[in-house]
Amino acid sequence: MLPKALYYRILKYQHQNLALLKRYFDLIELDNPNENNEDILAGIEVLFAPLGYNVNAEYMDRCPKLRAIVSNTTGIPHIDAEEARRRGVVVCALHDEQTFLETITSTAEHTIGLILAASRKLPAAHAAACKGCWDRKLWGAPRMMSRMRLGLVGYGRLGRKVANIARAMGMEIDYYDPYVPGGVSTLIDLARRSDVLSLHAVANEETKKIVNRTVLEALPRGAIVINTARGELLETEALLDLLESGHLWAAALDTVEGEYSPDFSKTFIKSRIVHYARTHDNLILTPHIGGSTIDAWTATEQRVIIKTCRVFGISIDQNVM
Repeated sequence: MLPKALYYRILKYQHQNLALLKRYFDLIELDNPNENNEDILAGIEVLFAPLGYNVNAEYMDRCPKLRAIVSNTTGIPHIDAEEARRRGVVVCALHDEQTFLETITSTAEHTIGLILAASRKLPAAHAAACKGCWDRKLWGAPRMMSRMRLGLVGYGRLGRKVANIARAMGMEIDYYDPYVPGGVSTLIDLARRSDVLSLHAVANEETKKIVNRTVLEALPRGAIVINTARGELLETEALLDLLESGHLWAAALDTVEGEYSPDFSKTFIKSRIVHYARTHDNLILTPHIGGSTIDAWTATEQRVIIKTCRVFGISIDQNVM
């Protein structure tokens, strides 16, 4: 008898991975957790957990047969891992998969792309060209990347990958990470010497708005800010103020605060950040696409499916992957 699993369509797994789930699990599909009902939750052994919906003790109480919680994410802020451990429920995610994650380079690549796009104001230049304005003198970037210093807030897996690519482009690298020796001593020190500040820290209570107004004001005039980590790390209002005043040359954000809230789209479209991006050429927004390559999606989804199968002693036929 196959383990009963609850999958939400908002996760949008790749078709071949969804086929894997249907092959190895008795799969129940709902659009999102708002469609949960007690009868379904009472019978499931596997829960696929989307970001933005907290799997806490109360949620687990409703799933008495639960044996595994699955999330193809590198962070699990939406899962109470300690409560799961206490109940003997296995969390099948990527937070403990450092060797595997070394093969996933998409977010680091997107970070470099955003640095280039923000420096050269590529979206605005493209829009101008599409309107027939073919004048390169309107789009001079402050300097070549090989003459800029890159400051990394966080020097874990992604910070190191970004540093390696940036070094190949001639950039000098500094970082601030209290858990990694060899970096600068304070975040303010990092800001003062960075032409580009790129965020790669883990988001938690300790790091909430770690890049605040004081840090942003310490950046040299004409600096660039990049965030492909989590929106909660950045004081957005201060960033917008400094973009508007001209202190910052540009910013590019792949993540914004509150993006996993169920009603986010309704509030985001009316936000100051969207209004600013529409009316200025020095802010680029991308909808959290750092990890969005088909091969990365496929690999990370398959990884957590394999981990989940192991919980139940299921061997996956590699020929069907």
